[in-house]
Amino acid sequence: MPVSPAYRPEPRFFDLGADYADAVQAADFPQTTLRFRNDRAAAEVGLEGLSEAEWIAAFGRFDPLPGQPGPIAMRYHGHQFRHYNPDLGDGRGFLAAQMRDLSGRLLDLGTKGSGTTPWSRSGDGRLTLKGGVREALAAAMLEAQGVPTSRAFSLIETGEALERGDEPSPTRSAVLVRLSHSHIRFGTFQRAAYLGRVDQIEALIEHVRTLYHPTVAAGDAPGLMAAVVEASAKLTARWIAAGFVHGVLNTDNLNVTGESFDYGPWRFLPEYDPAFTAAYFDQTGLYAFARQPEAVFWNLTQLAGCLKLVAEVEPLTKALNGFGPAYIRELRAAFLMRLGVSSLGEAADQRLVDATLALLREGGAAMRWEPLFFDWFGGFASSARALSGPRAKHYQGEAFDAFRFALMEHEPDRIERLEHPMFAAREPEEMLIDEVEAIWAAIDADDDWAPFQAKLARLEAARVTWGFSA
Repeated sequence: MPVSPAYRPEPRFFDLGADYADAVQAADFPQTTLRFRNDRAAAEVGLEGLSEAEWIAAFGRFDPLPGQPGPIAMRYHGHQFRHYNPDLGDGRGFLAAQMRDLSGRLLDLGTKGSGTTPWSRSGDGRLTLKGGVREALAAAMLEAQGVPTSRAFSLIETGEALERGDEPSPTRSAVLVRLSHSHIRFGTFQRAAYLGRVDQIEALIEHVRTLYHPTVAAGDAPGLMAAVVEASAKLTARWIAAGFVHGVLNTDNLNVTGESFDYGPWRFLPEYDPAFTAAYFDQTGLYAFARQPEAVFWNLTQLAGCLKLVAEVEPLTKALNGFGPAYIRELRAAFLMRLGVSSLGEAADQRLVDATLALLREGGAAMRWEPLFFDWFGGFASSARALSGPRAKHYQGEAFDAFRFALMEHEPDRIERLEHPMFAAREPEEMLIDEVEAIWAAIDADDDWAPFQAKLARLEAARVTWGFSA
């Protein structure tokens, strides 16, 4: 299989040995129709030169890429809605490959919907095509907004009719491949702790420290905890600034690099609503929008509990308690990034965050979440555009005055970004459920992929324009 000189295979998870994963085989699908390939991501790992047939062989039939030993289903446990489940693991996916990107960062190619594994339980190991489309859209939107996220790498329709209880059935099937920094979950540590395997905890610490947090000293479990806390705080703050609700913040859905992945019932806020939930089965609002920091912190405490097997409680507690300050600091940075302005110091930055949230709260459905950041991107330099736009009549009153004064204090960051044609539009790119359903409806009814492709193209233009760094 031809790959470019930039392709650098390095299957490091296999270094841990057989206690952490099981060798598996992909399903033999009746159909393999390529629906999406991420050529920009492929270029980062030296796979952009694959022909369509070679791509399908690699990511539809899963012929091993050069230097890769074959797929493995990773073992892990987890708390699901705070109930411990020792019967988890990769039930419809596997780790297909690991490689270095152009910057030298280790990346994973992981699957979703690739067939049954020893951890499938009663599941069929499949993914609906709609689920694959939704994940590709979520990842593209979040990447554009500067949220650390996995990326949809490939989506191939597989020609099976699936029965599902939460969408009209039978429905079309697909296999998704995602590119991400790590698939080592909090639940990976939980499994080792549950089994009382101190040796596995120590091996995981060294593996994660070496590959993902190299500034942490060898054997320093509290130092690793602190690094994961910082990464998780940044991720959570970016979710909040994006108005994003993950939906299922179980310990098996958070990883050691602080990267969002495994998108299921996700939603973006239509308007400011702290109690907004993404999952219909989250009946108590455990993972509601404003409770996501609480949920992430709770999950971090479970990780710290695992590390108690090899470290003292006091330094682990100190590392864990760094989450609150780190989250507030990262939230200020995230809001400034989304508003396109520079920092003026902690006090002024916090005034702007508070004023922005107050204006969003007051504006409600008439203002929505995303349009405020669009209207005022670049700070007060956008005042003429915002005050002549579709929400002009809502930019008045005490809440707006407080927001305006706080925004005026901050200088625009890279003001040249406002010259992009994107800001000549009256409305921003959003990712609300009605649009997602309309994109899927075109595919489902007429096999029309044009709206999906057009949306991804617009999000790519927004990503380049905003220039946010995750």
